[in-house]
Amino acid sequence: METEGTFESLRGRMRRRKRQMPNEEARAFLRQGKVAHVATADPDGWPYVIPLVYVYEGGDTLYLHTGNAPGHFLHNIQHNPRVCIEVSEMGPLHPGRPYACNSALVYTSVVVFGTVRVVEDAAMKTWFFDRLLEKYGDPSWTFEPGYPLLDRILLYEVRIEILTGRRSEGLYH
Repeated sequence: METEGTFESLRGRMRRRKRQMPNEEARAFLRQGKVAHVATADPDGWPYVIPLVYVYEGGDTLYLHTGNAPGHFLHNIQHNPRVCIEVSEMGPLHPGRPYACNSALVYTSVVVFGTVRVVEDAAMKTWFFDRLLEKYGDPSWTFEPGYPLLDRILLYEVRIEILTGRRSEGLYH
């Protein structure tokens, strides 16, 4: 949208407001989600999306990690720390009648806009991996204490600026 010669941001705006989730429901969904699709842009403006595991326990901070090799993701955030993150869960497709184009997909999704920074602190990396194992691991697993390979990962802290959730119940909405 143009507003007096400037672009008005569409971040966080939803066209179909009846699908918008209340903030607390969106944050609860984000806590239990499994894969975050994280979008960055390179210095030439090309988008890059990568699926990452993450930890979100509430508030305005989310944590991600990658290996420590200098890759596409790290290069992009060093140039531009703004990210967009999407977490979703797809349900069934409800067949529409009389035409296929009347069909509707059941889904829930959360989109986050924010800025990211690398966290160097070993205690925070340990905290992250403890939370990661709680979220994704099996409670029956046992390991030797500690994380001797912490120097091989990069931990990222995302400061959430905008968070929106949406849900479609298909044809039953």
